[in-house]
Amino acid sequence: MTKTFLIAGAAGGLGGRVVAAALAAGHNVMAADLAPDTVPVPHEHRDRLRVRALDVTDPASARDAVAHAVAEFGAVDVLVNSAGVRGVGSIEDMPEDEFHRDVNVNFFGAVNTVRAVLPVMRPRRSGSIINLSTIGGRRNQPGLGAYQSSKWALGGFTEILAREVGPIGIRVTLVEPGGIRTPWAAAPLPVPDIHDEYEETVGAFVRAYSDNPDVQRGDPAKMAAVILRLTEEPAPPTRLLLGSDAAWLAPQIARARAAEDAEWHELSVSTDRDGLGDFADSAVAQMVRPPTKG
Repeated sequence: MTKTFLIAGAAGGLGGRVVAAALAAGHNVMAADLAPDTVPVPHEHRDRLRVRALDVTDPASARDAVAHAVAEFGAVDVLVNSAGVRGVGSIEDMPEDEFHRDVNVNFFGAVNTVRAVLPVMRPRRSGSIINLSTIGGRRNQPGLGAYQSSKWALGGFTEILAREVGPIGIRVTLVEPGGIRTPWAAAPLPVPDIHDEYEETVGAFVRAYSDNPDVQRGDPAKMAAVILRLTEEPAPPTRLLLGSDAAWLAPQIARARAAEDAEWHELSVSTDRDGLGDFADSAVAQMVRPPTKG
């Protein structure tokens, strides 16, 4: 079945690969990017590809991209949010405009495109939304405070979105790759202007990342193929790790957090009002219990 994809960040390494994979699979694509002139236009697929300027930080621009996709192809079946930026610097030293830019593009950019496409998907009670994040959305790397904070926010947003729209037939997945071998990821990290006190944390990270090719293990073509597969799955995961590095890191992060929670459990529960029963037995606990699949 031919679908219509709206791909935000279509000129980027992974976004561009998703464009190519969707076209090769016979789908229609609205390729949207802040720099539309840099989106490759393969001659053999010109009839199924449209290119549109999109500033994901502008809600009106997001609505415009959706409207043009519907006008050209009749619907939007799949939204892929691939637009992203990555500033480097300590939380104290990073310029305010750069910090805000990371959050606006990486988080609010996805919020804007999702809000723009839901009025198209909701009445049809179908659709697929793929938000591209990173394993960094579970980490706490000094030097990436703005970038990783925005991805943490994107993860929470995606999980809430999945619970809201899942019952009406819209499938949502957060894709969390590790390092990817794309020009954007392979570019040297800019050396930030930081206070001397952050040299052992932020400075050490920049040096280690820039000198280590093993941080770009992922094949973007393989990842694009997985993203296409997700759009065909009847019950895709809410989160999907991509890459052996992400698959290795995620459980270690979870275990470390659980261990700290357990270490301080007695102090945590000591703040309840006296005379209450176990929260696990309460009606509220049943309401807020995390959903499980299977």
